[in-house]
Amino acid sequence: MIRIINRLTVLPRYIVILIDQFLILFSVSLAFLLRFNFDTTIVLEYNPFPGILVFLLASLFSTFMTKSYAGIVRYTGIQDGLRIVRTELLSMVLIVLINLIYHYNAGRNIIPFSVVFISFFISSLLLYQYRLMVKNVFTFYKGGHRSKVPVIVFGAGVAGFLTKQALESDMTSQYKLVAFIDDDPKKNGKDINGIKIYSVDKLGELAKKFKAKKLIIAIKRISIDRKNEIVDEALNHQLRVSYVTSFEKWIRNNFDVKEIRDVNIEDLLGREVIRLNNGAIEADLTGKVICITGAAGSIGSELARQALSFKPQKLILIDQAESPLYEIERELTGKSLQTTIVVFVADVCNKVRMHRIFNDYRPQILFHAAAYKHVPLMESNPSEAVSVNIFGTRQLADLAVEFKLQKFVMISTDKAVNPTNVMGCTKRIAEIYVQSLDRHLELLGKASKTSFVTTRFGNVLGSNGSVIPIFKEQIQKGGPLTVTHPDITRYFMTIPEACELVIEAGVMGQGGEIFIFDMGKPMKIYDLAKKMVMLSGKELNKDIEIVFTGLRDGEKLYEELLNDKENTIPTHHEKIMKAKVSEYQYDEICRNLDLLEDFIHDRNEHKMVTLMKEIVPEYKSNYSRFQVLDVAP
Repeated sequence: MIRIINRLTVLPRYIVILIDQFLILFSVSLAFLLRFNFDTTIVLEYNPFPGILVFLLASLFSTFMTKSYAGIVRYTGIQDGLRIVRTELLSMVLIVLINLIYHYNAGRNIIPFSVVFISFFISSLLLYQYRLMVKNVFTFYKGGHRSKVPVIVFGAGVAGFLTKQALESDMTSQYKLVAFIDDDPKKNGKDINGIKIYSVDKLGELAKKFKAKKLIIAIKRISIDRKNEIVDEALNHQLRVSYVTSFEKWIRNNFDVKEIRDVNIEDLLGREVIRLNNGAIEADLTGKVICITGAAGSIGSELARQALSFKPQKLILIDQAESPLYEIERELTGKSLQTTIVVFVADVCNKVRMHRIFNDYRPQILFHAAAYKHVPLMESNPSEAVSVNIFGTRQLADLAVEFKLQKFVMISTDKAVNPTNVMGCTKRIAEIYVQSLDRHLELLGKASKTSFVTTRFGNVLGSNGSVIPIFKEQIQKGGPLTVTHPDITRYFMTIPEACELVIEAGVMGQGGEIFIFDMGKPMKIYDLAKKMVMLSGKELNKDIEIVFTGLRDGEKLYEELLNDKENTIPTHHEKIMKAKVSEYQYDEICRNLDLLEDFIHDRNEHKMVTLMKEIVPEYKSNYSRFQVLDVAP
């Protein structure tokens, strides 16, 4: 018997129908006995057999009409109960109609109405109860009798109840729910189907008492701060943490435990959903020709995805990275119904190529995300950083003026503030150029001038070459995790959040602004590494070590979004502020850039960096060969 059950994964439908019909036969027979006080003589005098046959035929017809047999019995839930009630109601209506017709022709009922109503209640109850019994038998013989890993669920509401059902319904699940914890003190001491609810402060005691290994967060809406608090508490008690990604399938009675997955670091560093002014964005982007440089990168590709959702007329994607550009083209082409996707493998420093693209396609809005970003690499290759980050930007900005673009949105970085490296300084000089160009056009009185807007933010989670993917790779290899300094801190935000704010800032910008984003609280990279180790289920300094390698060329201990001379002005969006920055004369910055270009051609890196330090006086090299160029105060 056990072998037969173990081989079964789904109870065959014909067996379900046969069992249903047998129980209906039992129900109507019992109803006759109840109706006539178990006096079989009176029952037989009435001749119940035609009525029973009609009842069975009506029930069989209703079963096929409502497909009450279609539910997987081992996943039986509330939806299956409702389906059974609908089936029995339909059956009852059919029998009543047959009864009325028969009574009209024969002068009597083929089956007493009282028997019909009694049968309805008995059959509905039995059909549902036997499904629950089969479900429990499957659960026991498919693994429920074997020892499972104890888990605790945070959230004793509807979501917690669904999580309990999912764990119990999955025959292959290795977990057993032992306790609920919840923030609501009114639930403390109560239970859900025999599983007791405790207050959150009992987590440590419960973990010890039940030898729990995992905490599952089962709450539909939970703030990032609260999620972090719960995760930290769980990790302190050596509990792995998972959460339910979606409850939609479970509500539809499809209890797939794949909806439960481990919490990762991105889930904890993200923030609350951003509220965008979609009406203004649609007015600015819908039906327009939008160009994105650096479109194959982390920021550029997400900007392309989000811009496409506003149905521009054309979306022009430019990047040098052939393979990633091909991938984003494939992805967006599959989603594009009203927008033409145009892709160019091109270098933003190639003036002839860029001019041709602008001339042929006449973009109206440009999101400029193309840049070299890796600090140590650019410290070793300063001329490339200057060529792309400064002169690539200058060339695109000048083309934007020539072809009368409506808006030029530049993606900058927090490394442009009080820069300590070549990369950060090149981005600051690019900011200076586009801002001074905007002011210059305004002074010339050009009514239809291009509006130049700059957005400045910190590190984005999961971008190419960033710390989190590196840590993940190191954890997979068994460590060690390499951190440059125990006190180094960084701001983080998710890629979608950064791009949403870029688009919002681009729309609200009138020209000449440098917008900075609310990056939340900075995080120590060492703390980030520790949390990633613990989230992976490893033990720090036992399974995986963290080693300090020393600050790299040009690296800061901490990043800033403003320097000491800058302050901010609030905007209509609580996460976007306008920076008040030092302004430069357009003619002066042009002279300096012309000279800087000569130094690139002369391959004189020291003269080039010296001039950059004159343009940006706050640029002081850190852990770099260019420190010798800094003038002592």
